[in-house]
Amino acid sequence: LLATPFLDLTDRVGSRANEQGLLSIAFSPDFPQSRRFFVNYTANNGDTIVSGFVANADGLTADAASEWEVLRIEQPYANHNGGQITFGPDGMLYVGMGDGGSAGDPQNFAQNMRSLLGKMLRIDVSASSADQPYRVPADNPSLGAEARPEIWASGLRNPWRFSFDRLTGDLFIADVGQNQVEEVNFQPAHQGGQNYGWKFREGFEPFAGDPGQIVLTDP
Repeated sequence: LLATPFLDLTDRVGSRANEQGLLSIAFSPDFPQSRRFFVNYTANNGDTIVSGFVANADGLTADAASEWEVLRIEQPYANHNGGQITFGPDGMLYVGMGDGGSAGDPQNFAQNMRSLLGKMLRIDVSASSADQPYRVPADNPSLGAEARPEIWASGLRNPWRFSFDRLTGDLFIADVGQNQVEEVNFQPAHQGGQNYGWKFREGFEPFAGDPGQIVLTDP
């Protein structure tokens, strides 16, 4: 344990509830050259913040003043913040976002394609700066005229952990259930656009509402 923390964000991280706080850190694939890394944390007002930072030349410390904001997502409740950020094998930054919290997704964020809540996001931060925080990858799925282009997958309740298979690039998403079922969702490499069903379904079981013609992907 080093006497000086690598990064100290005490003044800007809020943790009034047990699913808030400093939630994830992801080092850019070119970190040895760029010294850039990204952090997901809860702001003092409860919003989700994804920010970029630059490490100092020694690689052992980073200046909190180097922060630039990549994403700010309003959180209506204190739970289901998601929180993990990870660079995929494709070099894109993946962001797991919960459905906004409370219980039963009362505002139906997970199925609202105009909202980033209840989603897996995929963004390009290879040239991220304060002037252009991120770009939307050209091969992100087209989910409709009103859908946010950052969305890679939808219908998630709280995908606070996920992992890429090191050999195949397939994605496994752990999604917290409501009452009875914890989900592990599978996504083949390079194939976004899935709707994992929440809150129409919890696991394989109906939960609330009728999906109609919406195609759902079971866990």
